[in-house]
Amino acid sequence: MDKIAVLIPCYNESRTIEKVVGDFRRVLPEAAIYVYDNNSKDGTAEIAERAGAIVRHEYQQGKGNVLRRMFGEIDAECYLIVDGDDTYPADHAPEMVRLVLDHNADMVVGDRLSSTYFEENKRPFHNFGNSLVRGSINLLFKNNIKDIMTGYRAFSYRYIKTFPILSQGFEIETEMSIHAIDKNLQVENVVIQYRDRPEGSVSKLNTYSDGLKVLRTIGRLFRTYRPLGFYGTLSVFLTLLAMVFFIPIMIDFARTGLVDKFPTLIVCGFVVLAAIVSFFAGMILKSIYQNTRQEFEMHLYEAMRREREMLAGREP
Repeated sequence: MDKIAVLIPCYNESRTIEKVVGDFRRVLPEAAIYVYDNNSKDGTAEIAERAGAIVRHEYQQGKGNVLRRMFGEIDAECYLIVDGDDTYPADHAPEMVRLVLDHNADMVVGDRLSSTYFEENKRPFHNFGNSLVRGSINLLFKNNIKDIMTGYRAFSYRYIKTFPILSQGFEIETEMSIHAIDKNLQVENVVIQYRDRPEGSVSKLNTYSDGLKVLRTIGRLFRTYRPLGFYGTLSVFLTLLAMVFFIPIMIDFARTGLVDKFPTLIVCGFVVLAAIVSFFAGMILKSIYQNTRQEFEMHLYEAMRREREMLAGREP
């Protein structure tokens, strides 16, 4: 079991990976540095190996698939995840690691948005998207994580071994944040000095398609983790919709004693029934979710027990 594992997922980062590996070896000389190559075609894996990293491969394309492989294969007291594009300074790593090892943090977020991100990033839609995602999650899940989409994070062993990865691509960042919020894990923010990619290095994030995936992921996770909020909101919307069409019918009936729009009245009845079904579906799913939360706590205790056993076995 490593004390500190630096995990670097890579796809075609030959221009920057040597510097990234060297920078983290400098600031965390005791750490094991792993580079997971995700089908690069520019020699990234060979450069990383020459720089002193432990190189492994994930052949299913997508950052979520790479992280799933990393989390399953590596045991460490502290995991530090960073992109291989040299946009995240290594100098912040010791503080992030300290918060995990000495302050019991489960996830430490490298917060770009509170410092230089909006000045350094030259893609305005990325800036807008990051603000939108942060605002949406903090509103829906009642939290204050400063940077939802950052690729620079540190994690505890118990977080990594109890996190079920479902996303395959860049929406994994959103999933990690919501998991920490929902499971009441300790989250810390460290402000970092973000810098844009060096010339010749190209982002793999597609502003529009990956942005839509992230928004769909937020919706899916809100439905899963806050079922009463999701289906309750749907129930209220359907009820209001039925009332909008029902009130004119009631006014006409009160004035004339006749119902001229029977089809509309029938549809309103079915919409109200759908609202009732939606509300009770939310209630039932909330009960199921509460049971799932209890089971998670037991998995969390089991992960903590395994960590203690591995630490005891590592001691001389």
